[in-house]
Amino acid sequence: MSELNKLLNKLIRDNAGKAKLFTAMVGLTIAILLLLISVQLQLNFNELLNSKNNKDSIANFLIINKEITDASLGNTQLDDSIINQIKGQSFVESVGLLSPSRFKASIESNSSQFPFYTDISFETVPSAFIDLQQTNWTWNEQSPYVPIIIPTLFLDFYNFQFSLSQNLPQITPAIVKMVLFKVTVYGKNGSRSFNGKIVGFSDRIASMLVPPEFMNWGNNLFAADTKNQVSRLIIKTKDPSNPNLTKFLKQHQLTTDTDKTRFSKYRKVVDTVVKLIGVAGFILFIFSIFIFTLFIQITIANCKEEISLLIVLGISPNQLRKFLMGRFFPIYCWLVLIATIIVMILQYLLHINLAKQLVMISPFIDPITLGSALMVILVIWWANKSTIQKAVYPKNAH
Repeated sequence: MSELNKLLNKLIRDNAGKAKLFTAMVGLTIAILLLLISVQLQLNFNELLNSKNNKDSIANFLIINKEITDASLGNTQLDDSIINQIKGQSFVESVGLLSPSRFKASIESNSSQFPFYTDISFETVPSAFIDLQQTNWTWNEQSPYVPIIIPTLFLDFYNFQFSLSQNLPQITPAIVKMVLFKVTVYGKNGSRSFNGKIVGFSDRIASMLVPPEFMNWGNNLFAADTKNQVSRLIIKTKDPSNPNLTKFLKQHQLTTDTDKTRFSKYRKVVDTVVKLIGVAGFILFIFSIFIFTLFIQITIANCKEEISLLIVLGISPNQLRKFLMGRFFPIYCWLVLIATIIVMILQYLLHINLAKQLVMISPFIDPITLGSALMVILVIWWANKSTIQKAVYPKNAH
C-alpha cells in the first residue's frame, strides 16, 4: 500500500467512527435481506402454483354447475352464452361438457357371491378430462363390454356402509375390475342389456362415466327427450385458487367444489404479505442508502481540512475519488453477498421443510433473485459514486 493510501486510511478511520460504520452496515444488510427475501418468496409462491411437481391433477379440474336455489329450480341448464363466456376466461385452459344420459338404466352383478342391483344414471366426458391413463375408452355395438369409470368414493361407500348393512362381502378395486356386470338400458324403444366392466376409479369426477359413443347411442335410441341439455361442465385451470375464478363464479351464480377454491382468499393474504415485505424492504433499502451516503458525506466533511491540504500539496481530486470508492464500495458488495448467502441458506432450509410435506420448491434461489442482488449493487455503486463525486470535486469542476 502506498504512503498516500496509508495516510488517507488513517484520516478516514479516525473521523468515521467504528460504531457509526457498524450501525450503517447492519441497517443496509437488513434492508437488502428483506428486499431479496420478498423477491424469492414471490418466486416460490409462483412455483408452488405453477410447477409441474406441485400441480394436482385433481385440484386443477373443477366441475361447474348452477347454484341450486328456489329461483333456479327446474332451470339448471347451462346455455351456450355462459359456456362461451367460461371458455373465454384467462384462468381457463380447456372446457369439457359433461353430457348426461337421458334414458333409464340399471346395473347388477352376474355373480351369486356378489349380489348387487341398483338403478343408475350415466354421464360422459371427453377422454382428455378423465384421470385414468391407458384406458380403452371407446365403445361400439360389437364391443364385448361397456367400459365404466366410477368414483373412488362409490367403492368406499359400498365397503364401509352398504356392504355392512346388507351383509355383503367387502371388495378390493382389483376384484371390482374382474367382475362383469349386467347393464340394462330402458326407453321409448324398449330395453337392451350389455356386459359392463369397471375399468377404473376416478378422484376427479363424482359420477359414473361411460364412453361418449355409448352415451350417444343410448340417447339416440332410448331417450324420450331429444334436447341435448348440459347442466354441468368440467374446466381445467392453472390455478383453482385464482381470485378471478371465484369472482366469476359468484357473479354468474355458478358453483364448484369449495375445497378447491377456498384458498383464493388465503392467496390474497399471502400476496398482500409478500408485497408488504417487498415494499418495506425497498423503503428500508432507500433509507439505508441515504444513511450510508450521509455517513460518507459526514466522514469526508470531518476530514475536509486534511483533504484540502493534500490537494494543495498536489493530490488530484481524481486520486481521492478512486481511493474513497475503493474504501467504501467493497463494503457494500460484501453486504450484498452476505445477504444473498443468507437467502440461499433460508431457501434450502425451506426446501427441506416443505419436501417433508410433499411440497416441492427449488433448493436454490432463483436467477431473478440473483439478478435483483446485482441490481442492488449497481444502485449502490451509482449512489456511492455520486456522493463521492459531489464531496470531492469543487462545484464548478468536472
